Amino acid sequence: MVAKDSAATQRAEGMFEITRVFDAPRELVFKAWTEPERLERWWWPKGFTMRECRLDLRPGGVFQYCLRSPDGHDMWGKFVFREIAKPERLVFIVSFCDEAGNPVRHPLSPDWPLEVLSTVTFSEHGGRTTVTIQWVPVNATESERKTFEAGRDSMQQGFTGTFDQLTDYLAKADREIAITRVFDAPRELVFKMWTDPTHVAQWWGPKGFTNTIDEMDVRPGGVWRFVMHGPDGVDYQNKIVYVEVVKPERLVYDHVSGPQFHVTVTFAEQGDKTRLSMQMLFESAAARDHVVKKYGSVEGLSQTLGRLEQHLAKM
Repeated sequence: MVAKDSAATQRAEGMFEITRVFDAPRELVFKAWTEPERLERWWWPKGFTMRECRLDLRPGGVFQYCLRSPDGHDMWGKFVFREIAKPERLVFIVSFCDEAGNPVRHPLSPDWPLEVLSTVTFSEHGGRTTVTIQWVPVNATESERKTFEAGRDSMQQGFTGTFDQLTDYLAKADREIAITRVFDAPRELVFKMWTDPTHVAQWWGPKGFTNTIDEMDVRPGGVWRFVMHGPDGVDYQNKIVYVEVVKPERLVYDHVSGPQFHVTVTFAEQGDKTRLSMQMLFESAAARDHVVKKYGSVEGLSQTLGRLEQHLAKM
């Protein structure tokens, strides 16, 4: 899916506007803006990562997030929703904030407006979606308005990078299964549950499954072979090859036996808890749909993480 026609213009006094056309249906693009499992995949400038994502999608509700910069600094921000018209429009107030959600000044620009009104519209033509974002300062001082005007090039650059992230996500959204779960346990422990065969055998798989682990060599190029024993007596042979192992932050591996797919698991600290995100990427949308229909993979994955949560509670 290719994004085109990016532009920034001044439609009204004091307003910043940018538009991008995405080669994806409006329903999917709107979901990318309003579902936390999707937002966390693209809502940041290039080079940043999202550490936390909290979404209460309703008028008066808040989307609060924490971004980590390439040099390791954390930056909190939030939207306070004013209007939600699915799948046509979102209206919200944007501000920087602290971890508790209190508005704060821009960390790099103290004269940046404390609040900016954002209107995002979604229009569909021939299966493609035009997204238009309009920003205008709210209750701003003269100094803040001047800073906002002076920041147009920076805003265009930032949104262009963010839109590029959304383009990349939409290109594979119909080929993946994704899930996020917050565990009441420290990241080191959750990571251990994924990499210690003694623990993995006790929680891996949907309800009623047991496991026999033949080998588990957790390193790039290492192999994990195991058999899942279904409650109906059917055995499922599995072979996984690790691509990337970054303790305790990330696991990347390929499932190479039976259904083939690429998996990325990230472990992020959320206070004294751990926010785990897992994405399974298939070769095609048809391959993904086949696995979902035949194996019930979406519900099975949810049950698997539920079993992990129960196992962690015993630690």
